[in-house]
Amino acid sequence: MKVIICGAGQVGWQIARHLSGERNDVTVVDSNAELVRRATDTLDVQGVAGFASYPAVLDRAGARDCDLIIAATHSDEVNMVTCQVAHSIFGITRKIARLRAQEYMEPVYTDLYRRDHLPIDVVISPEREVAEAALQRLAAPAAFDTESFLGGQAQLLGIALSDECPVLNTPLRQLTDLFSTLRAIVVGVRREGRLFAPEPGDQLFGGDQIYVFAHLQDVGRTLEIFGKTALKQERVVIVGGGNVGLAVARALEARTERVRTKIIEKSREQAERAADALERTIVLNGDGLSAELLEEADIERADAVLAVTDDDKTNILVGVRAKQAGCPMAVVLVNDNSMVQMLGALDIDAYINPRATTVSSILRHIRHGRVRAIYSIGDAEAEVIEAQVMSTSPITGRAIRDIAFPEGVLVGAIMKGGQVITPSGDTRIEEGDVIALFALSADIPEVERLLQVSIDFF
Repeated sequence: MKVIICGAGQVGWQIARHLSGERNDVTVVDSNAELVRRATDTLDVQGVAGFASYPAVLDRAGARDCDLIIAATHSDEVNMVTCQVAHSIFGITRKIARLRAQEYMEPVYTDLYRRDHLPIDVVISPEREVAEAALQRLAAPAAFDTESFLGGQAQLLGIALSDECPVLNTPLRQLTDLFSTLRAIVVGVRREGRLFAPEPGDQLFGGDQIYVFAHLQDVGRTLEIFGKTALKQERVVIVGGGNVGLAVARALEARTERVRTKIIEKSREQAERAADALERTIVLNGDGLSAELLEEADIERADAVLAVTDDDKTNILVGVRAKQAGCPMAVVLVNDNSMVQMLGALDIDAYINPRATTVSSILRHIRHGRVRAIYSIGDAEAEVIEAQVMSTSPITGRAIRDIAFPEGVLVGAIMKGGQVITPSGDTRIEEGDVIALFALSADIPEVERLLQVSIDFF
């Protein structure tokens, strides 16, 4: 497949990294020649320096025989014009655009993006993706990461293990025997900065970060087994009243169970906008780092603080100050992945990486075919792939123990006839099953071969 990626920033670079690693013909376009050089020096891609919306630049990038264009520059307007030029001049059939401004996302306008007026096949809104990720973190407060799969019947949980975890130093196969009715399986372990798929004989240690697939009804029990207690979310303080904070507050207001929400926003104009848009949420205008303002927001009585300003350092420091004041849970927005490693030492419970959420969303739309969901883990270290099994797949009709999955791949859950089951070595995979796998990035091409999905992107 021939792909043009417009924008060589963090999102564009990660998408290029994924697609070039899967043997696609990728060309990166950016007005910043240095970013283009970085991409061509580190990835197996071609590069063109220039404005993505210029027809001559797209022509040099190979738009005349391109299958897919992804417009992910820093400008919404450039992304929109790029898709229009790609459609009108070059006839590119598949166009994805990242749009940040929420004014473009109003329902009255979005239908226009799928017509010839403004031909964009898929619109990705980073703010909405991040808001949804924040809500999922709040829904599973004992986990640092969470994502739903298999129609919401299964969840991927990221759990940080403390030294008090009751199942440390126990082989994973023994955990299966001890908790025979638990519908959960450990599919990934990060230890001393290295992420790997564990073997049945591997043990867990304090300080490990693990990824667990659990049946929705067993999420609470799974967390308890790994030493986490269920926390109520009745009072939430949001620091940052921009698009993300506003979207989260709106969603919390819409819940049937009452959640008392307060927003702290530094910009008076933004605070007034949030106050006008919300009904029950209290909006405070001021610096979220102010101890006095946090006290006014009753941070010591809050069940969680969500720091989603546009500054990573502010978010992290707000989380630290809130935890010191007695708030039991801090979720922070972090764009710089190099800062993630320090969050555990700072007692930050969970983080949201906008780049990872946007990359996951774009990948989900690229790998259409039989792939139903994609979730990127860490700094593109691994993916969880949900896909329907085809009759022609090499894994169809075979027991899991007889399938030559790479070492970095584990099956987390399978849906058969609408019912989610936790797989074992004896589980036989049949045509029509929906399978959710954890796969290290290097093993994704082999997974796609086994699932036979790479040939059917659209």
